[in-house]
Amino acid sequence: MKEIQFAPIGVIHSPCKEPKGTPIQSIAAKGIEGTVELFQKFTGGIKDLDGFSHIMLIYHFHLSKEPSLKVKPFLDDQIRGVFSTRAPNRPNPIGISIVQLVNIEGNILWVKDVDIVDGTPLLDIKPYIPEFDIREAARKGWLEKNLGKLSSLTDDGRFIK
Repeated sequence: MKEIQFAPIGVIHSPCKEPKGTPIQSIAAKGIEGTVELFQKFTGGIKDLDGFSHIMLIYHFHLSKEPSLKVKPFLDDQIRGVFSTRAPNRPNPIGISIVQLVNIEGNILWVKDVDIVDGTPLLDIKPYIPEFDIREAARKGWLEKNLGKLSSLTDDGRFIK
């Protein structure tokens, strides 16, 4: 198979300066504001984006540690397979967050509900469309019993190999 390479299209800025203390998932980041600085050569790609209330940011977990196929996730005390978690220490450290799009000024996107560390390289932006992205009666696996804890959690540094 041919090698895959990605290059950042911008940088995500937030008040979260390190992984520890950063909210876990956008739902726990209510009201946290940030910006997405799109590199100038990509600004033509945000035409018509202002018509969407929310966007998906796809980014590189640039501060993640060595990848591990087994992790202890933030909402559980059991070791789980990395693909059943959203842990950052993955074979391909890619993250996805849904954030509220507040405003666009030139190459800067003002966003809310940011659960991303400052300086994170942005790989892509996609509009969030509930009719496309929400699945009714989706099973939530081992997380089902712990979802109520999510609204106030931040990264406590527990991600392990």
